[in-house]
Amino acid sequence: MTLRLQRRRFRFALLQPLRTAAGELRERCGWLLRLDDDQGAVGWGEVAPLQPQQFMACEQALVALPDELPQAQLEAVLREAPGPVGFGLGAALAELQGVVGAAAPQGWLKAPAPALLLPAGEAMLLALEVAAASMGGLESCTFKWKVATAPDGLERQLLEQLLQRLPSTARLRLDANGGWDRSTAEAWMQRLRDDSRLDWLEQPLAVEDQAGLDQLAALGPVALDESLHQHPELRSSWSGWQVRRPALEGDPRLLLRELQAGLPQRMLSTAFETGIGRRWLEHLAGLQAQGPTPAAPGLAPGWTPAGPMFSNDPEQVWAAAA
Repeated sequence: MTLRLQRRRFRFALLQPLRTAAGELRERCGWLLRLDDDQGAVGWGEVAPLQPQQFMACEQALVALPDELPQAQLEAVLREAPGPVGFGLGAALAELQGVVGAAAPQGWLKAPAPALLLPAGEAMLLALEVAAASMGGLESCTFKWKVATAPDGLERQLLEQLLQRLPSTARLRLDANGGWDRSTAEAWMQRLRDDSRLDWLEQPLAVEDQAGLDQLAALGPVALDESLHQHPELRSSWSGWQVRRPALEGDPRLLLRELQAGLPQRMLSTAFETGIGRRWLEHLAGLQAQGPTPAAPGLAPGWTPAGPMFSNDPEQVWAAAA
């Protein structure tokens, strides 16, 4: 079967910069993909690397692809391509084949209520107040706070203020993006591990310190994120929680099969997608919620703008990027 591939660039700014231990994220850019076959089926994909150094590799991989190619060639390319390219091509192919989407038995699933992403530093407290006012309380909310961006003493003070404000039924995730050393991470774990509100410390140590991550996980809940991207073999060996960002990790059909098989402790997280990638994220989060360890997905509501680029209709997204 011959497939026809079209590409279209997109770019959008976040509503506010996201500050992390790895730097500041202000905008997202990449390519939208449209895949057609000779029977009139259409599939859509999105390629948007999060790391600037990956952008050129993704661009080269897409430029190297012909506008028309057999399915077998596309399958071979996506297995070897950078993760974001593998996601875009695999997503488009899966939809074209009816594995997901309107032609699939389940259609596109909806995600459950997401975790709320709190900004780094002292801005967290104001964001928490706004959330409490808008929702009439925080009793059943899950929060994710970006840490390791300010002096540790200040963040420890902010943590105590955060804990004072959170009701006993709320949930808390702290994401250091690999920015702590072992002693700092252990101090935070000792403070929080007996707190029933703690979901996990997310990527508390650098990817290179797997031994430290293993030791910390023996003290309390640790979730891996960046480690899973740099060392994909951990996806099958890590026994704790996995923060899975499908838009970055390659062919999404692999994660789809994991969730369909009911593998536990996978939590779906955004890389700030357009509406095309978002459909996949929400569908996978919907599957995760049906599994043995349901968890609020990391959809970061309120961080991306509104408009046709974020529509559930891929034709609208495609037109908005023109």
